[in-house]
Amino acid sequence: MMYECSRRAAMGFSARQALRFLLLLLPPVSGAAGAGLAALPLVVNTWAFRKATETAWYTLQSGGSELDAVERGCGQCETDQCDGSVGFGGSPDEHGETTLDAMIMDGNTMEVGAVADLRRIKNAIGVARKVIKHTKHTLLVGESASLFAESMGFPCEDLTTQNSLSIYLKWLNQNCQPNYWKNVIPDASKSCGPYKQAKQLNSEEWINSQKRINIHNHDTIGMIVIGGSGNVAVGTSTNGAVHKIQGRVGDSPIAGAGAYADSTTGGAAATGNGDIMMRFLPSYQAVEYMRTGTDPTTACQKVISRIQKYVPYFFGAVICANTTGSYGAACNKVPGFTQFHFMVYSPLLNEPSEQVVDCI
Repeated sequence: MMYECSRRAAMGFSARQALRFLLLLLPPVSGAAGAGLAALPLVVNTWAFRKATETAWYTLQSGGSELDAVERGCGQCETDQCDGSVGFGGSPDEHGETTLDAMIMDGNTMEVGAVADLRRIKNAIGVARKVIKHTKHTLLVGESASLFAESMGFPCEDLTTQNSLSIYLKWLNQNCQPNYWKNVIPDASKSCGPYKQAKQLNSEEWINSQKRINIHNHDTIGMIVIGGSGNVAVGTSTNGAVHKIQGRVGDSPIAGAGAYADSTTGGAAATGNGDIMMRFLPSYQAVEYMRTGTDPTTACQKVISRIQKYVPYFFGAVICANTTGSYGAACNKVPGFTQFHFMVYSPLLNEPSEQVVDCI
């Protein structure tokens, strides 16, 4: 193989072209490793959201910054309503309303901008960027976040669609099943609210609920962008858990949980059941593992393994990348979720590459 690469280089192939040719000869990446050849710049994002990857990559190629790439890449998913789990018209809460969470982080300055429980504004990641640019805060929430967005010029729009309304009405007709209440009356596993707290706590009910996993209830776009000089930016955007209790905020807008960036080391982003994953700050932990020299794949696996010790049945995955351009991913194996798909774009690839890892 080395001879072939050398021979082609001698025939006029550049080193980059030779590496691209080598990649074409390799089988698709699958299995626990999920690691690729290192090169910068690099875009990595959760799930097979190809257009988001392309948008981020072409933003970099046209001279945009790493933060620009993250904002536009995640914004593409908001526009496309990726998988119904990002942007408007998806994941209605228990009152039928769609709300958005997003964050963006600069690995050079460690600045973070985030919004949660955002209403009536479609471009959540754009509002998060404005939090960095125009405030001294990190996180804005709820109605006040929406008012801030309007003051920044974002249009006020209805986030409900016929699809999200249909999801909500179907849920109501199923006695509000599933939902996120516990230890309340009436019995939340059988009926809708309004609920009041029960006098006695039912620990068995909670344990059983942890084993009932709906892998379509929690998705997010998480994105890592590392520029040619090693500058790191990350971001997330989501409409949260479907049928969530009104006011619920998951891991996506929380720095260190949904995503984390440090240009001295790398970046990471998480996706899955945010209520569980945010307790372990998986993105921060993954970056800290990489800081000690752990490769990105192993860093992701160690994060997943740590959560497994406490919550074996959780749905979740993590992507990781370091400033050399190496990347990896890992996921928790549960029924219905045995592999995790994510996207990668680097100078070694002619187009976005969908990568697959086996869950552990």
